[in-house]
Amino acid sequence: MDRLKGKVALITGGESGIGMATARRFTAEGALVHLVGLDGERLRRAVAELGPEQAGCSVADVTDEAAVRAAVRAALDQFGTLDVVFSNAGVSGPIAPITEYPTEAFRRVLDVHVLGAFLVLKHTLPVLADGGSVIINSSVVGLTSDPGIAGYATAKHAQVGLARTAAKEAAARSIRVNTIHPGPTDTPFQAAIETAATGLPPAAAASVFDQMIPLRRHASPEEIAASVLYLACDDSRFVTGSTLRVDGGMSI
Repeated sequence: MDRLKGKVALITGGESGIGMATARRFTAEGALVHLVGLDGERLRRAVAELGPEQAGCSVADVTDEAAVRAAVRAALDQFGTLDVVFSNAGVSGPIAPITEYPTEAFRRVLDVHVLGAFLVLKHTLPVLADGGSVIINSSVVGLTSDPGIAGYATAKHAQVGLARTAAKEAAARSIRVNTIHPGPTDTPFQAAIETAATGLPPAAAASVFDQMIPLRRHASPEEIAASVLYLACDDSRFVTGSTLRVDGGMSI
């Protein structure tokens, strides 16, 4: 349980869901973590749970460059170094045909996922320790798509191109950059997507989505966190520019 012993990780979207599950797993593996998110109260509760000696937090919108820069600086000020970055912040956006998709909503979804990941890379790569690891949380629809999700699918595909570019740029310092592609996961974020897509109550909507997954179930946040850990630690030290599918077979 010490695969990240002595390492410092920054996690965006860190106050809940996959981000918080990853923070728990990282600290269990010996890491120190700095959580970045929009909800200050939830961030403070997360730090209290993880322990102030192992965790810190910053309130920041990843589309705000000054806020991202300040969050990275806060992590360095608290822990002195940075070894792992998990770019996990996201929004789902509406579900609508392209011809009816609100332009401002499309722009917002791309801003959070693409501009946000870009700004996180821009301000962490210069200070990331040589041999470090960056993981961008994409989605199964970063490899596939479905009707009605033009904003989300476009943004998630774009993250792959961004990660592959960063992987080549950072390779000389042995920094690895990869994307992870979860399928439906038991989080409030996913439940909101499913109820919007189906118009059904959460349990019924989840059942509909289960039937789309070859393994016939949702992932738990802890299962996704285990895969993020793999990409963060030295077990994957020869893996970069990859797209790790953790989707129960949905992208087969």
